[in-house]
Amino acid sequence: MLSVSLDIGTLFVIAICVTLLLGLFLLFAWLQERMQALAWWGVAYLIGGLSGAIWRFGDLITPPLPPLPPYLADVLLFVAVGVIWSAARLFHGRPVRWAAMFFGAAFWLTACHFPAFAASAASRVLVSSLIVAGYTFLTAAELWRERRKSRIRHWPAVFVPMLHGAVFLLPVALATLTDDDGIRGPATGWIAVFAIEIVLYVVGTAFVVLMLAKDRTLRFYKMAAASDPLTGLLNRRGFFEATAVLLKCAQKSKTPVSVLAFDLDHFKSINDRFGHATGDAILQRFAAVARTTMRADDVIGRLGGEEFIAILPGTLSDAAAAAERVRAAFAAAGAGADSPRLAATVSTGVACGSPFAPIEMLIGRADAALYRAKMNGRDRVERAEETIAGVSDRSQDGPAAIRGKRPAVSCRNIGS
Repeated sequence: MLSVSLDIGTLFVIAICVTLLLGLFLLFAWLQERMQALAWWGVAYLIGGLSGAIWRFGDLITPPLPPLPPYLADVLLFVAVGVIWSAARLFHGRPVRWAAMFFGAAFWLTACHFPAFAASAASRVLVSSLIVAGYTFLTAAELWRERRKSRIRHWPAVFVPMLHGAVFLLPVALATLTDDDGIRGPATGWIAVFAIEIVLYVVGTAFVVLMLAKDRTLRFYKMAAASDPLTGLLNRRGFFEATAVLLKCAQKSKTPVSVLAFDLDHFKSINDRFGHATGDAILQRFAAVARTTMRADDVIGRLGGEEFIAILPGTLSDAAAAAERVRAAFAAAGAGADSPRLAATVSTGVACGSPFAPIEMLIGRADAALYRAKMNGRDRVERAEETIAGVSDRSQDGPAAIRGKRPAVSCRNIGS
């Protein structure tokens, strides 16, 4: 039988070189993408590679060179896994928790001041494994949270760090094979497994990071194509794409949907009297009010000029209440620092109907109610009292206006 002998030292040298090279590669990717999380991940890899180099070659340093501080390799390793966790948070816009990021390294240094802990190899293996596994599971948790919210479907983003954390929990059992003089014979096989797993982890994680970066870039350009550059709301194309998804979700739950048609009052007069810069500020003010006043799942868009539209799941009363909140908040809002405080109001028409009703009919009824709001004095909400019925036996296909292939998008956060 052919036997293959794995040299642990060689395996760790390979792991160190791969980690350092991937760190440089991620920094290069950061220079191209200008995505802060890539820089943090690359720095974490470099710190981790330096930790491995010190652990492997630190004993080669001899006088007249000064000796390295004790436990430096371990501290750098814990800093590296903490920085990776922070990079996962930054990737999705969450703040860095500095104290938590350095907690593992600080806990290790504190524990090493106790002679009993410093003298016990088993205790050191146990604690270091728990620290690494803990940060790795936190990284997986950050990616899982974002997967549910932003529809990232790349399962490796969660599976790779979870597997790595599980592997690093094995030294808890390995500690029983460790004595105060070092690692016993049966444990050396596990060390080889760890060395191989580290190589696979750093390669797999770099792949996941770059995959997420590509996904983020594609979503950015997709949102840019579907967004109004002035207000940040959905443009006409983006609104109808998001509306198709919302209607499909409402059809499954048999939930009525409501359309809100907004039109800013006397907007042409504002532009003529105060200039287009002030008009743009008013439009941005309304977009900000609508975005913060309405729910995250509501779809809000700008159709053009001073005309805005929204669609939300809910009854006519729910929609009218939402429209009234927007109206009151907009009337009370200021124009902002870049333009004079200028009173501006909005008129709104609201229509409700079955999610199987043609979207054009819902919008037409909302427009008719908006016209009544204008005729009745503006700065008010008018309802289209008649609910629009749909064809109930088309529960699978939906209305003819939205037939066809739809993007596979979660029903959550449709309008974000």
